[in-house]
Amino acid sequence: MKLDEAQRQAVSKWISEGAKLSEIQSRLAAEFSIKLTYMEARFLVDDLKLTPKDPEPPKVVAPPAAAVPAPPLTTTPVPAGEMPVADEVLPPLGGNVSVSVDQITRPGAMISGNVTFSDGQIADWYLDQTGRLGLVPKVAGYKPTAEDVKNFQLALQQEIAKLGY
Repeated sequence: MKLDEAQRQAVSKWISEGAKLSEIQSRLAAEFSIKLTYMEARFLVDDLKLTPKDPEPPKVVAPPAAAVPAPPLTTTPVPAGEMPVADEVLPPLGGNVSVSVDQITRPGAMISGNVTFSDGQIADWYLDQTGRLGLVPKVAGYKPTAEDVKNFQLALQQEIAKLGY
């Protein structure tokens, strides 16, 4: 695209004012009846050895500090014999239900493993990509008790938390 000297100076002025390529494209069409595609406008600016200015990033204003300080923590002394040491003090979740996690996850699952219920029955469990929990008992038609299901869910939650899920 060939521009005369007045048109080149106009484009240079627009660039120095901070116009974007799309603005240059539309102004060329409006003021000089020169219709260019965006890419042609980009090549034109490049041929004129001009560089459009990047817009200034918005200034980030730091939020004001909290005016009200947090109340001080008050603690009551606990006798040394009653201090909880670690998780061993807490009773394990899950009752008589034991849960294990597979080292190699079964196909189609995010995580999988097996469970042994309080009556000794064993089942495979899995958590699929949509977050649904599934049980596949070893004995066809086996259904665990409501209490076992509750204990299974608690034990599973505890096992998965250990793994960082």
